This record gives sequence, C-alpha cells and structure tokens, in this order.
Amino acid sequence: MPRIFKTHDSREEYVRPYGGRCRVEEEILSDRESDTVSSWRIFKIIAEFVQGFELLRKYDLAASIFGSARAPEDSPYYHEARALGKLLAESGFAVITGGGGGIMEAANRGAREGGGASVGLNILLPEEQNLNQYVTDSESFHYFFTRKVSLAFASEVYIYFPGGFGTLDEMFEILTLVQTKKIKNLPIILVGRAYWEPLLQFFRTTLLERYQTIDAKDIDILHVVNSAHEAHQLVLSLVDLPATHRTRKKTSKNADM
Repeated sequence: MPRIFKTHDSREEYVRPYGGRCRVEEEILSDRESDTVSSWRIFKIIAEFVQGFELLRKYDLAASIFGSARAPEDSPYYHEARALGKLLAESGFAVITGGGGGIMEAANRGAREGGGASVGLNILLPEEQNLNQYVTDSESFHYFFTRKVSLAFASEVYIYFPGGFGTLDEMFEILTLVQTKKIKNLPIILVGRAYWEPLLQFFRTTLLERYQTIDAKDIDILHVVNSAHEAHQLVLSLVDLPATHRTRKKTSKNADM
C-alpha cells in the first residue's frame, strides 16, 4: 500500500464548523498545542508506565486491596481491612492499595503494623486523595489509565471491600481481564456478603438467567467472604506461594504455638 505524504497539519481535518473540540483534544491534548508538546505528553505517559512497573518489580508476592476512601476509622470494614493487611504482611505479602484514605489507609496501616511492605499507587486529584501516612513505598500517577494498568499487573490476589464507583471500576477491570484470559486466573475476593450479595444476585438472575450475557463459570471467578480471617485463609489456599514464603508461613505458625 503506497504511503501518502501530507504537507499540511492533519489536525486541520478535524476543525468543526461549530468550533467544538473532540474528546481527545479536551482530555489529552491542550488547545492546538504544537507537535513537540504532544510528543512530550506521550513521553510523560510512557514514563508513568515505566515508573509504575519498576516499583512493582520490587515485590515478588503481593496482594492488592481496594475499597472506599470514605470509610471512617470506626467502620467495621476499616477494622477488617486493617486486620487483613496485617495478616497478609505477616504471611510475606506486600500490600498494595491506591494509597488514599479509608479502606486503603486501613490496609496500608495493617501492613505496616505487620512489618511488611505497604505500597500506595496514588492518583493526583485536584481536591482529594492525599497519600496516607502508612505507605512505605509509593508512586503517584497523573493519568488514571496508567495507574489502572499498573494495578492490573501488581498482585497475585485482588481483594475488594465495599466501595463506590472507583472500587467497582477496579473490580470489573480485573474481572474482565480474567474472564477474557488477558491475565492469568487470579483470585478475586470480595469482603462483606451484605454489600456484595445484591450485585452477585444481579449477575445470576439478570445477566446469566434472563439475558445469557455471561456464563455460570464467570461468576465462579469471584469468592465472597465476611471477615479478614476468612479472606486470609482463602488467600493462603488459592495463591501458590514461593518456597521462601512457604517457609516463612511455617515459621510464623510455630511461633504462635
């Protein structure tokens, strides 16, 4: 196929009579920015991917924990997330969160109390989500999509506490990647039956039975528990621990006896 060389600015093709701009111009590019500036923006995106993956390469065994940034310290789920973070750290897992408050803070707090790596992949927002004080290692992202890709390849297990749109978005992202076999079949654990059961019921009655838009095995990807102890035991049964971590697990058990 012959190459067509253009001698004009290709962006002129997208000038609209009503003077509006397309989404890519509004969200990614600044107004009529130069090609040089556009190129540097691409390099910034690449740099975020590189920095994120370099951070994650430090941890050969990790668990990602998600949940509402609005959960107060006296919330039962805050307590459970903190307990789970500690249990996982004591079992040799690095605990990775979005680095914010609420459930994320609780998980990082527990991991730090358990003597483990407490990692935060933070998103830079205009008004909220400062990095919580319990993170021991972190990376901050400007773009949601670079952070999301990093989170998708961060861990051996993904754990979701009750949360809002952000938590659901992250859960459906990993669920879709596992279902479509874009990533390996990683355990996805939902903590809090009362919160998650209505959604699972929707999957069964509407998606599976009424519209047949998913298979029964797709629902089996998800595991539902009610406490930090249940989640921890499930993680240990589902994740293939490296030999060094299996040894640490046995040592911890002996120390408790």
